[in-house]
Amino acid sequence: MGQFTIGKPQCRSHRNLLVQGLAVEQIVELDTDSPRRDTSMPMERTGVSRRRSVFLVWLFGAGLIAVAVGLNISFIVVNWRTGLLLLVGVASFAVLIGGLVVNTAFLTREIRKSEQHDAFIHAVTHELKTPLASIKLYLQTLRQREFDRDTRHELIDTMLEDSERLQQTIDRILLAGKTATARRVDHPTDVDVSDIVDECMTLAGRRHHLERGEVRLLDQVPRGEFVVSGDRDELVAAVTNLVDNAINYSGERVKVGVEVARAGARRVAISVRDQGIGITNQELKRVFRRFYRLPAALKSRARGTGIGLSIVRAVARRHGGRAYAESAGAGRGSTFTLELPINLP
Repeated sequence: MGQFTIGKPQCRSHRNLLVQGLAVEQIVELDTDSPRRDTSMPMERTGVSRRRSVFLVWLFGAGLIAVAVGLNISFIVVNWRTGLLLLVGVASFAVLIGGLVVNTAFLTREIRKSEQHDAFIHAVTHELKTPLASIKLYLQTLRQREFDRDTRHELIDTMLEDSERLQQTIDRILLAGKTATARRVDHPTDVDVSDIVDECMTLAGRRHHLERGEVRLLDQVPRGEFVVSGDRDELVAAVTNLVDNAINYSGERVKVGVEVARAGARRVAISVRDQGIGITNQELKRVFRRFYRLPAALKSRARGTGIGLSIVRAVARRHGGRAYAESAGAGRGSTFTLELPINLP
């Protein structure tokens, strides 16, 4: 069994001493946690009001149905001798009930979509504002104080990391729009699955500052063993989303395994396993929907925008494959798999 490990970057705890020279009001103004605290309560109130609206809509629909049932029953009792009127009454009753059910279901779905869109905007706003605030803070520090060369390089490296995080969020949003409109890859090229898996694991380790062994490759696959035809950037984004998703929802103890193996005679499966919060059977059907986030993830305030897994599914379909999730239940971890057709010799 081979193992792919990721090192831990240099500790930067002495940066706090650099920020202490700034004015207190600047640090308070740029505190990246404050936007989350300021906006969480309005979002919770909005969710409660929307759930109340859903309940009222269903209650109103049930009342109309009860009235319709009473009127039609009385109509049938009074006019039971007239067959034609009876037939018209039954047909009208069926149409009325069907219309009420369809209208109620449509209103409920629209309310839920609106709630998911608001949650997505809130998450994206935080993902954009956090690195911008960090970059601004370090730039102000560099402008107001003189530092030695090593310290300046360290601050610049931090700003580059924040810029990369900002760029990743923007690229993810653009890719979500691209994969939602186009069904096939325009100019496919040969892509080595082992290369993109190694690249994605390295990027995830650097972004999340992981220690050795927290993300590992379960089986070392030789180069060129599995080659697929498609868009390399899209495939890298899909695998990266799977690894990031496993890390984000693993909790305090991150232990993620990545496996590349043949799935049948014509496909390769890239599986990412975690030991995190797990997924219930009902949520397994929804996790790949756009803007959908697990209730447990919302309670734990885990980072995310709700479009990562929808990108994975869209990329899989564009490449003639599929994406699916498996879990033994809440709190028992999960496995996300991306299957792709391979190029046969």
